[in-house]
Amino acid sequence: MTDPVVRLEHVNLRLAGNAGQVDILRDISLTVGAEETLGLIGPSGSGKSSLLMVMGGLEQASSGVVSVMGRDLGAMDEDALARFRREHMGVVFQSFHLIPTMTALENVAVPLELAGVRDAFDRARDELGAVGLGARVDHFPGQMSGGEQQRVALARAAVTRPRILLADEPTGNLDGANGAAIMDLLFGLRDRHGATLILVTHSDALAARCDRVVRLVDGSIAPEMAEGAA
Repeated sequence: MTDPVVRLEHVNLRLAGNAGQVDILRDISLTVGAEETLGLIGPSGSGKSSLLMVMGGLEQASSGVVSVMGRDLGAMDEDALARFRREHMGVVFQSFHLIPTMTALENVAVPLELAGVRDAFDRARDELGAVGLGARVDHFPGQMSGGEQQRVALARAAVTRPRILLADEPTGNLDGANGAAIMDLLFGLRDRHGATLILVTHSDALAARCDRVVRLVDGSIAPEMAEGAA
């Protein structure tokens, strides 16, 4: 693999717990290539979401190197990390994280407005149309179903045309039909924007659509996956 978009070298994550320090990630080395789709699987508590957060600079590794697009995330302060994510990453969470007092259009336009994009609302409207919500732009999250809210979250993640899409259990709060629709939209956004997609999932169907799957157990890459991890 040449010029990986994401490179992790001997990454560890240790956090304080009620019983003292807890090792969340243990000696993770992993690379992800441009436009690759990587699925992170494993039992609950195995470190999947924590690994995704470390890749996105939302959690700082305790040791090791996290390099994204050639930049060392560990060398950035919080403001620099926020700008880097805004410019290069889109993040989708299981719980949507929409702003309840903003319409769908306003929610999607937020990252563009923060970046000073003049046509923020036009681009947000186009992205909502791309996820099938062209008629719902003026609705608030509380007026939408769970599936519709996740579509808004997808549009918000994709509207900046990111190089990297990170998705943490994007279908976890949805029923089968809505989950399948979100799955199709997520891969469609990846194709449309030529993005690298890294997702955490418990869904075998979603994992099967990935170019590569890495399984975590107790904060480490499972031995059967280790050979293809780097």
